[in-house]
Amino acid sequence: MLELHYGPGTCSFVVHAGLETIRAAIGQDFAAHAVRLHKGEHLSAAHLALNPLGQVPVLVAEGRPLTQVLAIADYLDRRFPQVGLLPTDPWARAQAMSQLAFMNNTAHPTFAHVFKPHLFAEDGAAHAELKRFNTKRFRDHLERIQGWVAQATPFWFGERPSFHDAYALTLLRWGGYAGIDPQGLPALWAHAQRVAASAPVAAAMAREKLELNVYRAAA
Repeated sequence: MLELHYGPGTCSFVVHAGLETIRAAIGQDFAAHAVRLHKGEHLSAAHLALNPLGQVPVLVAEGRPLTQVLAIADYLDRRFPQVGLLPTDPWARAQAMSQLAFMNNTAHPTFAHVFKPHLFAEDGAAHAELKRFNTKRFRDHLERIQGWVAQATPFWFGERPSFHDAYALTLLRWGGYAGIDPQGLPALWAHAQRVAASAPVAAAMAREKLELNVYRAAA
């Protein structure tokens, strides 16, 4: 049995949606356990035993915990290659991992500087500057992802939503919290809506109780 420990609305949604895609394709079941970060559950002894860094996601496979989105995505694709979550051609797969890595180690940390500036500076004025500067950078990253989804037919790698689709949706959704109107990125917004409407992703969103568009215009 596979077990996913996820934080609602976090990057663990990428794995959550991937597992739902696998279940829809081949019937592989999994257990989903919510870790409520706002309640400090990621710092509980039970969770720290799975990931000493206190982070999500954690995938437990045959009793063994695996952390980090990229590692989990690679593992799930290699374990269930028939689902086609990543390309099989070596070069195409490498390019796909490059894109996924960009979303995970460039776009994602940029948003962290907007959403949690206190992790990167102590001064209040610095917090405001971190938010201002990195909001623009984050929108630039979303523009790059929008260029990638222009080739989706209908999803990133074909007929099934992939980790890439779920990460693109997640990052665009987060943009709303940074004051970025998703409708200002029309191709990416249309893609995110299409991904959210797919049965596997819709199931993961329902379990996490996620709203796709969290942007609220300033009064």
